[in-house]
Amino acid sequence: MPDAPRRPRRDALENRARLLEVAARAFAAEGLAAAPAAIAKQAGVGVGTLYRHFPTREALIDAAYRHQLAVVCEQASTLLAQYPAAEALREWLTHFLAYVGAKHGMSEALNAVIASGVDPYSDSRKLLVDAVSGLLSAGARDATLRDDVHAEDVLVLIGGIAYSAQHCEKPQAQRLIGLVLDSLAVHRPTSGRVPGGS
Repeated sequence: MPDAPRRPRRDALENRARLLEVAARAFAAEGLAAAPAAIAKQAGVGVGTLYRHFPTREALIDAAYRHQLAVVCEQASTLLAQYPAAEALREWLTHFLAYVGAKHGMSEALNAVIASGVDPYSDSRKLLVDAVSGLLSAGARDATLRDDVHAEDVLVLIGGIAYSAQHCEKPQAQRLIGLVLDSLAVHRPTSGRVPGGS
């Protein structure tokens, strides 16, 4: 009977995660000019460790992008454990804008991955739809968010804001998020005199 595959050691997993975080920042800031040796040094590992995990520059870029996306999507459930659904959605959308800004900075590097024959975006849509669906479902359950909204529509809206955020000030981007959230919120009628009543 063959032996079960050995699990990666904890320190190896930590090294890998640290490399991906540093690489994502480096490629967003410097594009393809980011040097693997410099990334390894900043992550506190040897360049041999980097190449053991990621044998090519394209493999590193692809993994760094997928790691950042996974972190953003996993934040949805983390935020739901800390905040009511509507507030968790607000926080998540703010994180998402930051992620899109980093992805824009990585565009040159990601184009190199695509040119190598790898699609770094293959899982993006499903991960994002699942994250937003979880937030919307929680909001429908606690009656703070509308229950007739599709996650895909929210992603189109926030994608437009993310694109605009590259050309506007951060306060304006936050106001736009506020408008999206207002359109998603359940608005309960206020008590008091009905307009037009006697």
